[in-house]
Amino acid sequence: MTRRVLITGSAGFVGRHLVKACEARGDDVWQLDIEDTANALSFFWGQRIWPQPGHFDLVLHCAAYVKGRSGIDGKPAHLHAYNTALDASMFYWAIENRPGRVVYFSSSAAYPVAMQLDGEWEGSCRPLREDDINLNFTWAPEASYGRAKLHGEQMAADVRAAGVPVTVLRPFSGYGSDQSLDYPFPSFIERARRREDPFEIWGSGSQVRDWIHIDDIVAATLKAVDEGIDGPVNLCTGEPTNFIELATMVTKIAGYSPTLRALSDKPAGVDYRVGDPTRLHEFYRPQVTLAEGIQRALMS
Repeated sequence: MTRRVLITGSAGFVGRHLVKACEARGDDVWQLDIEDTANALSFFWGQRIWPQPGHFDLVLHCAAYVKGRSGIDGKPAHLHAYNTALDASMFYWAIENRPGRVVYFSSSAAYPVAMQLDGEWEGSCRPLREDDINLNFTWAPEASYGRAKLHGEQMAADVRAAGVPVTVLRPFSGYGSDQSLDYPFPSFIERARRREDPFEIWGSGSQVRDWIHIDDIVAATLKAVDEGIDGPVNLCTGEPTNFIELATMVTKIAGYSPTLRALSDKPAGVDYRVGDPTRLHEFYRPQVTLAEGIQRALMS
């Protein structure tokens, strides 16, 4: 049976891959993206004014203002206000229009910062588990983006309690061949293509991330929908890789060995952000290794 699917942020990195995957499955896909003048915020708030297109079997809510590390650190008030308003309007619309299921893309930034700083406390710098976030007693997440996503998860819980099925997913460091240069992975790929030497890395280079390929993010999302999993679920591999290791892998696969230069004056984020994939592995296991993802990106 053909599903009617609404995808917000459909021109963004995750959104456009979900559009392609849903269309390949035969879904009737409706797209909202501010880049295409179809602003999701206006659509949801305008529900009492504009004619609504009818019932949706699935809403994949990818829309958010991020712009990478520079965006997270550069416009905190704008980012927090816009993302919170966007999520609130979507959830209000969902309560009134009762779609079959909503997928809310939260973020690993919603996890407590104290758990991701080296030496902060005894339990820090370990794989993050879904229950490390307690919606009834929250610790400070990372920056305004993390706060907005934490608010979104709290709204998701309330909307689920009101009878609308909601899946909450927490992607870690997603990457792929067509990602914006606002993010570290494509920037590393572009520097390697230019064979830059020295090869620059923001921060000390020792900051650790959990890299998961966009193909696995999409496949895991659709599998969670098919199985009716509410979550929250980490979208991650559980494999720690720091930025120096990533740069070394990228340049080695690109076929050269530059000097690596850490830029300590640039924003770097938290020290250690790796997810525990135990809950994800109950229904999906990532298929694309980091080495394979790098190879694909360099060849694209």
